[in-house]
Amino acid sequence: MSYENKILQMKKLLGKKKEVKEETKPKYQKPSQPIYVKNWEDAGLTLIENDFGVLFKREVRYPLDFKHGKVYLRSFFHAVDMWHNSNIDHPFSIDSNERVIFFDTETTGLKGVGTYIFLIGLLEFCDKEFVLTQYVLADPSNEAAFLFESKFWKQQATIVTYNGKSFDWPQLETRWTMNQNVLPKLKQMRQIDLLHSTKRLWKNNLERMKLTLVEEEKLGFKRIGDIPGHLAPIIYLDAVKSGNAQSLMKVLYHNEWDLLSLVTLYSISTNLLLEDEIQDSAITHTNIGKWYGDLKYEEKAQNVLYNVTDNFNDHEAGNAYFLLAFQQKRKSFYKEAAISFEKSLLTIEPPQKLKALEQLAMLYEHQFKDFQNALEYTQKGLALLENHYFLKEQQKVKAKEKWYKRYNRIEKKLSTLLNVTVD
Repeated sequence: MSYENKILQMKKLLGKKKEVKEETKPKYQKPSQPIYVKNWEDAGLTLIENDFGVLFKREVRYPLDFKHGKVYLRSFFHAVDMWHNSNIDHPFSIDSNERVIFFDTETTGLKGVGTYIFLIGLLEFCDKEFVLTQYVLADPSNEAAFLFESKFWKQQATIVTYNGKSFDWPQLETRWTMNQNVLPKLKQMRQIDLLHSTKRLWKNNLERMKLTLVEEEKLGFKRIGDIPGHLAPIIYLDAVKSGNAQSLMKVLYHNEWDLLSLVTLYSISTNLLLEDEIQDSAITHTNIGKWYGDLKYEEKAQNVLYNVTDNFNDHEAGNAYFLLAFQQKRKSFYKEAAISFEKSLLTIEPPQKLKALEQLAMLYEHQFKDFQNALEYTQKGLALLENHYFLKEQQKVKAKEKWYKRYNRIEKKLSTLLNVTVD
């Protein structure tokens, strides 16, 4: 059989190639409008319709001289200018060319695919004023329309939130994924989470980092007639069920205050980070010095800490002295470091006190060759280990072994020195 005939037989065995039909996505069916449209419009909301359904919208405009608490909104631009002139590459800084959106949401729960975002609040500078835009979910069937209208698929921006990096934005990503078959791809955004900066600035100064508490303690703003945040989902679901949006408007006001506070919080935080004069407590400015130190801006950190020690008494500046001492030691300013460590002992907590005593023992042993003082600081460190319980038992055993090793070494050096002196 010829080669050509064999090929023909094989083709017959294989049969005809089946045509693969391309699967076509079903055409999106727009949900019907909810029956309570008129009621929600009467409450102060505007109906918006797009290719995916309907949603509701509320818009408020603020002039730059609008004052929220003790801060004018225009102070935000002063804060941006300060970062531009500082030449500091800080995770908190914003460039004047960045598009900035202050972003906050309200949800029907805390997590899970069954949790919906029902309110997206955006505050952005536009045409010489700040514009607040709030999008409200008409009902779950209109979620695609609601998400699409946020325009987070259009262009990138810097998103400023309060706990948004951990909560609001991941929730938005989850809901977007649930509607990815119809929605354009969500853009990736730069995130500035003011909860993080608030913790860095006011750790050990504020009891809690809840935004309403920060408003009262630091922003000069106290809410009147506000609703507790945990009631927001209940109010929304009741508005959908009953068709009455009067109570729902209180949730929008709550969201509005959240967003305005983000602007003023950013401005006040920037002033604290970049201004030289003392504007807050010793604890706050010490936290700032530590933050700069963690970012490897050692000169800036040292200047901030010196500012604390110069403007507060030794008791208030204890933690500043503790941090400053490490800076001084790294620069071989051993005498200054020893003085700072000694002053820090007045107020720092036992774990830090143990580190300070260790550093003092090291300085007096290795730098000053003053074995008597080195031995005394070592004895104080051992006493601290015996009388406090900030270490786990296994850690405590290892620490004591280390300290006794130091004690024996220094005692031997001191004994040798005394013998030489006697001879």
